Amino acid sequence: MRKLKILILANDTTYTYNLRNELIERFVADGHEVVVAAQALLLQDELKALGCRLINIETNRHGTNPLSDLGLLMKFKKVLREEKPDVALTYNIKPNAYGGMACRQTKTHYLPNITGLGTAVEYPGLMQKLSTKLYKAGVAKADCIFFQNEENRQFFLDHRMMKPDARTRLLPGSGVSLKVHKAMDYPEDSGPINFIFIARVMKEKGIDLYLGAAKRIHREHANTMFHICGRCDDERYLGLLKEAEKDGYIRYHGEQKNMLPFFEMAHCIVHPSYYPEGMSNVLLEAAAHCRPIIATDRAGCRETVDAGKSGFVIPIKDEDALVKALESFLAMSYESKREMGLAGRKKIETEFDRQLVVQAYSEEISRIFEK
Repeated sequence: MRKLKILILANDTTYTYNLRNELIERFVADGHEVVVAAQALLLQDELKALGCRLINIETNRHGTNPLSDLGLLMKFKKVLREEKPDVALTYNIKPNAYGGMACRQTKTHYLPNITGLGTAVEYPGLMQKLSTKLYKAGVAKADCIFFQNEENRQFFLDHRMMKPDARTRLLPGSGVSLKVHKAMDYPEDSGPINFIFIARVMKEKGIDLYLGAAKRIHREHANTMFHICGRCDDERYLGLLKEAEKDGYIRYHGEQKNMLPFFEMAHCIVHPSYYPEGMSNVLLEAAAHCRPIIATDRAGCRETVDAGKSGFVIPIKDEDALVKALESFLAMSYESKREMGLAGRKKIETEFDRQLVVQAYSEEISRIFEK
């Protein structure tokens, strides 16, 4: 296959480096030119060190202003016309929708990756009607649509967001870099038992459930500590977190660039999310580090755990079920907890190695240019 120019459209540089670095490494190693168009946030130097070039685009990922979004479409079209890539890879909601439209209008080959539906798409209402139409326009001429779970693919079919004969592939989420997220020794339980919530602090990620369960468990098990890592999307939670810290059962660490020390000290990762996930990277990374996980029974979470073997699966929005899972975990022997973590690592190695994702992209790009 000839050498190509590959353009990546994504929300920001932080996301792109953390979840797409091995894909970029593969493309560069194969002699392709890689350009990343995303909002310039963290890890820009790390991206450049991989051998790719950066273009800063203000994506305004949380904005809902139609005029602003129209401006984003024009920015994507401008980049495509100037760069003239052979193929574009799009990620996240706005790059998938508006980047996809721009690719269609400029007759550029493109491969969108549905990294999660988002609340605007999943929940019925006016925003869903608008969002599904935007997504339908975005993926209309895609060479292949990548999905991270079967439920999202079925949603697209049920809502006629793609043609029944559209080419699709199911990926194991974004995969996990096994060379970065290595197996860890399980921490001793001579001190406090550390549970960790790793996510944006927002209602849909289950923070209220976590705080409620933490308070109840700590009341009966003084040797527990419940940690939180993630930025506050809703500032109303800052006061609640401060009060919980004063009461002694919560430690809030804010957003962390390096999560390895937190995985090292964690006995269990708790993710009571009911947010429309693609595939939870937090749970994939936790299992890769040999940590038992407690996940909700929803698409993008349930796939990451073998219930009763590598962790627990609980109903969504059910604090009592979360408390019961935490109690069950605390009742386990140290060796059983350790074995649960090892089972999670084995599952990740078998089903979620990021090289599986890299290979899928290589195969689809080859298919486009070897026709």
